[in-house]
Amino acid sequence: MKASELSGKDQAALTKEMTDLLKAQFGLRMQLGTQQLSNTSQLKKVRRDIARVKTVMNQKAGK
Repeated sequence: MKASELSGKDQAALTKEMTDLLKAQFGLRMQLGTQQLSNTSQLKKVRRDIARVKTVMNQKAGK
């Protein structure tokens, strides 16, 4: 996901995207803990997507 895609969304859509990403991150952490996660790079991608969403939300809040 790109920041330009996120900037076109409204605050409600960004909030929904954030909750979806946090749920995905939790699921990946549980898989990692139980040693069921084969592709550990997914954690990094989800963490960065969360940071992108937070950045766009803060930019929109500042305007």
